[in-house]
Amino acid sequence: MTVSPLLSLPGAVREEAGRVAAHYGDPLREQRTLAEGAGLVDRSDRDVLVVPGADRLSWLHSITSQHMERLADGAGSEALVLSPNGHVEHHLVVAELGGTTWADVEPGTGSELLGFLDRMRFMLRVEPQLVTEGWAVLSLVGPTAPEMLAGAGLPVPGNEYAVAPLSEGFVRRMPAIGDGAATVFDLVVPRAGLGGVADLLLGAGARPAGTAAYEALRVEARRPRFGVDSDHRTIPNELEWLSTAVHLEKGCYRGQETVARVHNLGRPPRRLVLLHLDGISEDLPAPGEPVLAGTRTVGRVGSVVRHHELGVIALALVKQSVDPGTALAVAGSTAAVDPEDTPAELDDTRAAARDRVRAVRSATIR
Repeated sequence: MTVSPLLSLPGAVREEAGRVAAHYGDPLREQRTLAEGAGLVDRSDRDVLVVPGADRLSWLHSITSQHMERLADGAGSEALVLSPNGHVEHHLVVAELGGTTWADVEPGTGSELLGFLDRMRFMLRVEPQLVTEGWAVLSLVGPTAPEMLAGAGLPVPGNEYAVAPLSEGFVRRMPAIGDGAATVFDLVVPRAGLGGVADLLLGAGARPAGTAAYEALRVEARRPRFGVDSDHRTIPNELEWLSTAVHLEKGCYRGQETVARVHNLGRPPRRLVLLHLDGISEDLPAPGEPVLAGTRTVGRVGSVVRHHELGVIALALVKQSVDPGTALAVAGSTAAVDPEDTPAELDDTRAAARDRVRAVRSATIR
């Protein structure tokens, strides 16, 4: 796959070893654009698959965590492929349109997912294909994104995961990011027409924004990324995917026993939290760095970003036993769990968690 044509926009700075723009000269301003206006984010490095065929929905229903059997035309969802032991192997964002099921997934994971799907076809009438070379994802993000879509003459899906057809491709509404005000619309369009669609939206008033801005608001919203905020031990119960990508009342699928058992017990081994880091170092910790309480490893960080209001923040999977007021460290930086991520049974410790976050942020100011 070639680099994106949107890298020709003024100020574009390419992601390190990537194919899209990390930013267009001012990542913090671009974050504010997504939080307060509308920005166009090039996410054309995501892999795209299609599954046509008469048996596609019942087949996907049987091999993923989501209830796909009665997915209506013009509807979308999220779904997981799990290992037999319930560990997350793939995360899919799905759209059903015109007799074809579409799925876009993390960059570089499409071939492995296609291999799994091919192995599971048996004699069913399904034809999974990897179509990344021909199709690409753009995201229009921000409180005024609906107005920008309408101004460009494009349909505006009204509900989360609703899908509206374009002349080629579709628009899908996703859950908001940031503090909940930044609406997200994913546009899956022909790769050959990527520049034209971008010009249409920019002409309607959207501003270009890089993946750094999108990632900062995604982290704020605690929306995980497969392979970054998850590892080989991750089960859906540890992340918000239990509510967005898992149907707890559907029939049998691979890994269901683990999901159901942990759900019924009500205590997964780890939980996803937002960490505040002191931000003193110019180098951000890499995904997978251990989270330490003293000398004891109590978790791992995933996405680490610089946020325009919150400073350096990260998503981390930490053990359930970690008290929100615990002094933590990541790659030499002091860290604290956001008080909003205090488990319900520890609600009386929120004050300690707030004090710890204030101490971490004051260290940054000094």
